[in-house]
Amino acid sequence: MTNFTPREIVSELDRYIIGQNDAKRAVAVALRNRWRRQQVPAELRDEIAPKNIIMIGPTGVGKTEIARRLAKLAQAPFIKVEASKFTEVGYVGRDVESMVRDLLELAINMVKEEETRKMRIKAEANAEEKLLDLLLPGETDRSPDKQEQRQHTRDRLRKLLRMGELDERFVEIETQVSSIPTMGVFSPQGNEELGMNIKEMFGNLLPKNTKRKRVKVSEARQLLIDEEAEKLIDMENVTTLARERTEQNGIIFIDEIDKIASREGVHGPEVSREGVQRDILPIVEGSTVNTKHGAVKTDHILFVAAGAFHIAKPADLIPELQGRFPIRVELDSLGEDDFYRILTEPKNALIRQYKELMKTEGISLAFDDEAIREIARMAKMVNDRTENIGARRLHTIMEKLLEELSFSAPELSQEDIRISAEEVRRRLSEISKDEDLSRYIL
Repeated sequence: MTNFTPREIVSELDRYIIGQNDAKRAVAVALRNRWRRQQVPAELRDEIAPKNIIMIGPTGVGKTEIARRLAKLAQAPFIKVEASKFTEVGYVGRDVESMVRDLLELAINMVKEEETRKMRIKAEANAEEKLLDLLLPGETDRSPDKQEQRQHTRDRLRKLLRMGELDERFVEIETQVSSIPTMGVFSPQGNEELGMNIKEMFGNLLPKNTKRKRVKVSEARQLLIDEEAEKLIDMENVTTLARERTEQNGIIFIDEIDKIASREGVHGPEVSREGVQRDILPIVEGSTVNTKHGAVKTDHILFVAAGAFHIAKPADLIPELQGRFPIRVELDSLGEDDFYRILTEPKNALIRQYKELMKTEGISLAFDDEAIREIARMAKMVNDRTENIGARRLHTIMEKLLEELSFSAPELSQEDIRISAEEVRRRLSEISKDEDLSRYIL
């Protein structure tokens, strides 16, 4: 990913997301700018701030999917938060700094997994030696003959172990169990980590208990590999790397930002919404957030905000926050042709998903082209009549269409099933005609 060009990033996003070219181009440039920033001289690097993006468009058109796929491409720590879940400091609820703490925790898990993979071979070798010790307990006789015989037996066991011949044999291993009593810790607003820190403190003070457990060799091998990998990993180094990755490559996707936009001259909950915006502002501008793993600077974290803006307008956000999202992208509503393409083109297309699901029951499922067009037409019609939920409507229609087949698939003797346009109309026409039914069923 480090040297993908914007065109290559868009091409990769095209494999999963239909349309929305403006949004794809904007995020591709934002991602490429991160790579460019790493190439500039060090004294200028810290001065280049990321260009945060705000996506405006109705629900179900691909805002979240674009951000999620982007993070996967970049292999960067990525977290999705909903702005409506946060409350102003002084109210009960999550404080906005928790998004940075959650992002760091995610980065630590990512780095830890990478380090575990690196240490895997060494951990497997250590675990193998421990397993052989369990399968061949030590003897008191230390004479050369006995030692040679013992080594010969150990080598034979090692060969059998690698071939999987001993997987069903049982061994006793010692596992650590935590002796921390279950307790609830209440912490004041803004100190969400206090509870975790108290538990950790008690965990370090109380002695670690071990318990003997009788398990199969195959299970024991996995448990011992995990235990050995844990010992080999330098957690201090992991935390430092994760903190650096969070600061330089982290992506925070703030969904439903329109829900905290406050309209002029309105009182009551609107005041609290504006308070949430003012709390988010310093984090987006660049500030230092204290976490239990050390301070994290948010200056170079990329923020992608999204909202439908049905009721509020982007102009209803406080001017300072608007200024922190210089790139604005409008996403288009989806039409019938878009739905047809969503059903057939992406790598994870819905039609393909259902075919694969039915294949597990020994059924070969096929769709006529006209049937797919009919599904797309019906999705557009129901969206126009009721709430427009974008591509998510296709999930409800496909589920309703294949409900009977999904239920009776295990008992069917017929192996080839073809869905025609008539079948789609027969199953869905009555529901789609009745506005009340389609509102609740589709």
